[in-house]
Amino acid sequence: QVQLVESGGGLVQAGDSLRLSCAASGRTSYHMGWFRQAPGKVREFVAAITWNVGNTYYADSVKGRFTISRDYAKNTVYLQMNSLKPEDTAVYYCVEDRWAWSRSWTEWGSKGQGTQVTVSS
Repeated sequence: QVQLVESGGGLVQAGDSLRLSCAASGRTSYHMGWFRQAPGKVREFVAAITWNVGNTYYADSVKGRFTISRDYAKNTVYLQMNSLKPEDTAVYYCVEDRWAWSRSWTEWGSKGQGTQVTVSS
């Protein structure tokens, strides 16, 4: 497994921007993504980026506001979050898998500990 460490979370106001980072270590990271879990809610898929081509996929709720990207040299994936809304408040988790991306949390082989994002109205 690869080790994943998220950073960049914090408290912001509605309409603000925030960039999350996820540094991978232990080996090269392949397909990577982000999930989030709000209090009392099911963990949900946010975005993913594939290994070789760099195709990106988003949840409908964040499409047009969030952008996932990666720096292969730094073995790091980013989530740029713009026009944040109070409903984006959640713990954001970075995930990685050597073989495929998925909208299902259980399909990912490696998962980070999460970083809190709080958006006030």
